[in-house]
Amino acid sequence: MKSTNHLKKWPKTNPKRTQFGPDLTLKTAPNLFSGQFRTKNLRFGRCTRGWEQVSKLSGRLTVDSRQCLRYSGLLASSDRRPCGLRRTRYCMEQLDIEDFGALAEYLRQRGLNTGCETPAFQNLAGGVSNRTVRVSFPEGRAWVLKQALGKLRVSVDWFSDPERIHREALALKWYAQLTSLGSVPNLVFEDHQQHLIGMEAVPFPHHNWKSELLNGKLDLRYFEQFGTMLGIIHRRAAAHPEIAEIFADAAFFESLRLEPYYLYSAGQVPEAADFLHELVADTRSRRVTLVHGDYSPKNILVYDGRLVLLDYEVAHFGDPGFDLGFSLAHFCSKAHHLPDRRAAFADAAALYWRTYRTTVETSGEVSATATWIADLEPRAVRHTLACLLARVAGRSPLEYLSSDERARQRAAVVSLMADPPGTVAGLISEFLARLESVCES
Repeated sequence: MKSTNHLKKWPKTNPKRTQFGPDLTLKTAPNLFSGQFRTKNLRFGRCTRGWEQVSKLSGRLTVDSRQCLRYSGLLASSDRRPCGLRRTRYCMEQLDIEDFGALAEYLRQRGLNTGCETPAFQNLAGGVSNRTVRVSFPEGRAWVLKQALGKLRVSVDWFSDPERIHREALALKWYAQLTSLGSVPNLVFEDHQQHLIGMEAVPFPHHNWKSELLNGKLDLRYFEQFGTMLGIIHRRAAAHPEIAEIFADAAFFESLRLEPYYLYSAGQVPEAADFLHELVADTRSRRVTLVHGDYSPKNILVYDGRLVLLDYEVAHFGDPGFDLGFSLAHFCSKAHHLPDRRAAFADAAALYWRTYRTTVETSGEVSATATWIADLEPRAVRHTLACLLARVAGRSPLEYLSSDERARQRAAVVSLMADPPGTVAGLISEFLARLESVCES
């Protein structure tokens, strides 16, 4: 019998009508955004405010399935067809994992905490698109829970379907196969009703790489690891036909990257609009390899001398130049922000690019990568310029840049877009030189 302890009864019903038979599996449930009840042979449509529109039959309803649905109040007792519009017998409470009391009860009811003591909870900062909580159990194990938000926590309106968290769950499994052991957190559970996943937490002591870089601490070993890891992922995924099919949908990349970064910036900076629109069209047309879409120091934890990669919700099969440009823009922006460490950042960023390129080009699959690696560097340059502009003019500006620094970065980037450098090394040196010239003027 399927437990209904996690469902809130509404309205009060005869207990006999609350029993679910063996053929009914409750995999998802109504919530604010979408939800479906499923059986092996029947799929129901969305539920809103306690009413359910039953639709989309697939396959043949078995007698057992119909009986289960009658018990649950979703099928009329005298009708073999689904009801058109009926009051639902249950409605799912929307969990907020930042409400620690509700989270403790959720874990208990789900059987995820079988101990007598309540675990310790800690909100984790750094992201705008999810609620993130670390759960530390008394026996020593620890998880990180992520729950996708429909409206992101930024100063302007920015919306994205919370279903993207399930793309992250899928990506966690695949990235673990593509990278070395320990570079990707292990997935513990996935909840489609609450748009929630649980992962094993990276053990302490660890530190966030972005924080270390902003403190001026540059360890070249990590830049090499960063380039090697991305090169391995791009190289292996490009040679894996199944990945191309699984990650073909780029909708979350559109709503979380192309629109808020490139297209929004095009509206804010008219002189860059042609450059950005052309780049968006080119990016949409390229299906080369598995792209992380958020490959930056913010999403790297350093533990025991190695890098652990986080945040996979915009993973898709697309243009590897975006991952390179996104990450290089972070290094260049930090070089801008920390003038005393500017030369060191420039050298480290160039080392990152060289390591990536060597990793891709010296592989056993070089014949397969030759077709897309040949023109990758100019695309990486264009994506770096676009991301440098987006992080001062897009929906998610870098929080550590002052208003003067944002204006200076905008002017430098726009001037480079007219005639982009042909190499990554050339871009890095030209960008820093333009910053100096803007300061002098």
